[in-house]
Amino acid sequence: MGYQLTPEVVRGTRDLFAAAVHQRQALIQTLTATFDQAGYDPIELPLLEHRELYLKKSGDDLIAKLYHWNQGGRDLALRPEWTASVLRAVISGMGDAPIPLRLRYAGPVFRYERPRRATYRQFTQVGIELIGAPGPLADAEALGLAVTGLRELGIQQWTLTIGHIGVIKTLLNSLGLPERITSALTWSLERIRSKGLDAVKQQWRDDDDDLPVDLASLAHLADQDLETLLLRVLPSLGVRLDSGGREPQAIIQRLVRKLRRGDDALNLDRAWQLLSALTAARGSAPDVMQQMRELCQEYTVAPDALDELQTTLTLLEAYGVPADQIVLDFGMGRGLHYYTGLIFEIDGADGLQLCGGGRYDDLVAALGGRAMPAVGFAYGLERIVAAVAPAEIAPVKSVLVVGDDHGLVIQAAAALRQQGYRTAVDLRQRSYAANLNDARRREMSHLALVSVDGIQLRDLNEQKPQ
Repeated sequence: MGYQLTPEVVRGTRDLFAAAVHQRQALIQTLTATFDQAGYDPIELPLLEHRELYLKKSGDDLIAKLYHWNQGGRDLALRPEWTASVLRAVISGMGDAPIPLRLRYAGPVFRYERPRRATYRQFTQVGIELIGAPGPLADAEALGLAVTGLRELGIQQWTLTIGHIGVIKTLLNSLGLPERITSALTWSLERIRSKGLDAVKQQWRDDDDDLPVDLASLAHLADQDLETLLLRVLPSLGVRLDSGGREPQAIIQRLVRKLRRGDDALNLDRAWQLLSALTAARGSAPDVMQQMRELCQEYTVAPDALDELQTTLTLLEAYGVPADQIVLDFGMGRGLHYYTGLIFEIDGADGLQLCGGGRYDDLVAALGGRAMPAVGFAYGLERIVAAVAPAEIAPVKSVLVVGDDHGLVIQAAAALRQQGYRTAVDLRQRSYAANLNDARRREMSHLALVSVDGIQLRDLNEQKPQ
């Protein structure tokens, strides 16, 4: 028996038809026009990238969601987000461009997500990257532009939640822990918020128990020497280093990080206490800023990053961002490991995340370019569609043009297009009544009957010829 094709869409993806496509195009046009007015130039990039591009700083969560494969000896991946791709293009093709660079984009990305409301495995990001501008002035521009885009779409009810990876890392660094452990703790914040502190601590203990070999006897070696040794020895012992889409080097570094945890047990306990305090630091800006200043004082940390954040918050007033729609949350991590400073999310009235972004000052250098500060954000178009009422999208004037003389029909259709109508012509030579029924089924706004005497235009909503 031959294979029977089942013509169904792949799970996590969708077919979109006329009305949905028109709505999406209108939303994209509004957002890109908003970006363009703020001086952001368009950029178009391939869907296909070298997988290595996303292994540098993306983090385990995103790496696990990559669509990737090897073809012709090349490790390739479908783009899971735009930022790394934009920076790759800047490094390779815009090295001499004046900075700051203001770039905008709109296009599909792919992640192996669990499908749920307004969350798909293929979805569209619309966003900007501001490259080469440091500090609060650039952060405020990005935040202000993200809010302006929502307003232009008619979305007035939203909450802007702001965190700061730089503040978190500065506090953790005060404990004297190795950088790798500090980084891992920083990116545990999201899991602490969703699963609770005890569950995350237990996961760390379980991870230590799952080490494929006993590394205690090698603990005296320096990290780099230990990594080199493990890269050579573990494959010969049958330990696979090519699972989960991560590079062998990254897996080895994680093993070494686990080995070093035992050296820092006391400070690790203090780190858990600090992370617990950070996840509790959520609320209005004045209240949380006071909490964080007290925390900096407790851990003898200079509040420089908090001072910059306060400057950003002050500048947001000039962008018309209401203070009562801003929440500070120092338990937010956003998952992507390339963030270095301010991070943010904007949620709609129903709690659905519409937009997210932040500052990533180390990513350009990590991808092979010269060190350059940067900040950016992206809307999830599918989330925006869910937040915008269909009635807010302007209807399109559309007309079906019919008549006995097809030459006149063609000319009339061209004339109507010049007047702003979206036109289609009758190609089946049907009766007037049949074409009238067809136009209504297609939800067209008008029917045009063409003769030597002219064009009779009928508004299908008013039932009167014009």
